[in-house]
Amino acid sequence: MPTTLSDGVRISWQETGSGTPLLLCMGASYSSAMWYPAVSALATSHRVISFDNRGTGGSGWTSVASIEDMASDALAVLDAAGERSAHVYGASLGGVVAQQIALQAPDRVRSLVLGCTGILSEDKPRAPRWLRHLLRLPRPVLSALLSKSDPYGPACPADRAAVDRAVLAEEKPARQALVAQQDALRAYRVTREQVAALDVPALVLHGDADTVVKHAWGEELAATLPQARLVSYPGIGHNYLVGRGDEANAEVLAFLRSVDAVAPELQPAP
Repeated sequence: MPTTLSDGVRISWQETGSGTPLLLCMGASYSSAMWYPAVSALATSHRVISFDNRGTGGSGWTSVASIEDMASDALAVLDAAGERSAHVYGASLGGVVAQQIALQAPDRVRSLVLGCTGILSEDKPRAPRWLRHLLRLPRPVLSALLSKSDPYGPACPADRAAVDRAVLAEEKPARQALVAQQDALRAYRVTREQVAALDVPALVLHGDADTVVKHAWGEELAATLPQARLVSYPGIGHNYLVGRGDEANAEVLAFLRSVDAVAPELQPAP
């Protein structure tokens, strides 16, 4: 995979497909490999650009990082891909990063797709600081603890959840980087007024059985963004890409078509 530097940090990225560019921002702990339920479908109509967050996949890491740093990493990837602007799709932590990209560089964001995420305003609870010590546990112990939670929800097909767990087992993020990601989330603050100023087309996707990021946060996000529409998935947890991936991909493709249809000057040259 190609790499680029973002303030001296190596960021690994990849691309597939052709069409208007779509930049993917993955959630906490995981590399771009976890976009596997979506990439093939999205690449039928778009140049899909994904990257490994700091400390995951082939990217380097720093012991301290901020959400602003992660947004800058994403913009460095966009630069490396030779794209001035793109649709930006973020899930979970990646959704927070996507919002920050739009705040930092609004002229580079054609639209936002925000999955299982919310507005990290001052009043939002964060994971307690003591949980950062769990990330330093031996991998088998940490995996056993995490397996007791259900990120999929009661309506997720069991076979899809089993496939996802197998893919997750191959993920080997740097522990120090995971701590840095959680510290970044704890430190980050954005106001509803800032988010309300993001006047770009937006699609918000959220499972109503999400126990990691409450569905109400997705409702608030969709109500705050001036051009947003919310799509909810009954009985689906945080990982809606596994539970309702086909439906989500169809929603995203239809949304992006509608945005591209009113901005033909942004279409790639033939």
